[in-house]
Amino acid sequence: METADALSALAALSHETRLLAFRELVQAGPAGLSVGELRERLDIPPATLSAYLNTLRAAGLVADTREGRVIRVRAAYARMDALLAYLTENCCGGVPCAPSPSACRPRKTGPSKRTTRAAARA
Repeated sequence: METADALSALAALSHETRLLAFRELVQAGPAGLSVGELRERLDIPPATLSAYLNTLRAAGLVADTREGRVIRVRAAYARMDALLAYLTENCCGGVPCAPSPSACRPRKTGPSKRTTRAAARA
């Protein structure tokens, strides 16, 4: 990944709701979510979600496909992995410094505050 690409991806993720949307898509797995499902989970207006998805799409972090009348959005895992690799490629200057492997495992957390609030309204 080039520096400009990393900056684009990081800028796209630098907004709370865009980051939350991306994390929801990552959690959804390869099947992704319909735009409607994502909007309900985030509890934001359709136009706002559209703008946020356009930013994430421009950074290459999400892709979408039309399935009849539904648009399905998926996280671009290869791009996410490339960004993580870019951020860690020179970790500790090649000297073993990483904490135990368990420190790098994703931790399981409950739903986000925003997702919890949306569920409470339903």
